[in-house]
Amino acid sequence: MATAPSAASRIAIVTGASSGIGAATARQLAAAGYRVVLTARRKDRIEAVAEEINAAGHSAAAYQLDVTDRAAVDEFASAFKTVGVLVNNAGGALGADPVATGDPAHWRSMYETNVIGTLNLTQALLPKLVASGDGTVVVVSSTAGHGTYEGGGGYVAAKHGEHVLAETLRLEIVGRPVRVIEIAPGMVKTDEFALTRFGGDEQKASKVYEGVADPLTADDVAETITWTVTRPSHVNVDLLVLRPRAQASNTKVHREP
Repeated sequence: MATAPSAASRIAIVTGASSGIGAATARQLAAAGYRVVLTARRKDRIEAVAEEINAAGHSAAAYQLDVTDRAAVDEFASAFKTVGVLVNNAGGALGADPVATGDPAHWRSMYETNVIGTLNLTQALLPKLVASGDGTVVVVSSTAGHGTYEGGGGYVAAKHGEHVLAETLRLEIVGRPVRVIEIAPGMVKTDEFALTRFGGDEQKASKVYEGVADPLTADDVAETITWTVTRPSHVNVDLLVLRPRAQASNTKVHREP
């Protein structure tokens, strides 16, 4: 059973919460008793999710934020004395070109959002997490952060960076009252991930999941995140990799004919 958050640590901030894994995580953490703050660039989307959460009898607020804008992140963080949970979910993939022809702008954008965005929020909120006496940093990386595949160089590099950030932070803050958890999902079917990666090309996006009976859902990942966050304070789930049964690795997927 989930452990109810303490009064000192009941604020949970979720980045990239306008859709997909972020929105699902906000819903599930709110249901677990946290006061959830949803952040994303799309103000209308996070406000709609926050309204839905509040209508269900839980507590949520929306805050428009670009995680790559450090000044905006610092201003956002200044509003809190303590924070219990930070879920670094903002990120994503752009393109699937080989290294030889990949767009450097795509690589730069992926690094800025996935790595620098995570760094910005973590640095700005770490003192607040420590002040709670029972903080948790969650980094939503990817199985791409643990193995390469053709056409994924830029995204793989960014997610490897995010993995190393989490692993290093855990070493550096050991002894402080903050856990560092990395969740590395494999194939997750959401409304936007593949569509964004392929520039809105619905045909290319649909081929990613073609023949895969049951890819993971955003709720599957959100449930996993919520489970790790709600373990007793002394339990740190360092790294949790989850994939659909049909996916054995980044490059080995069973597809029905």
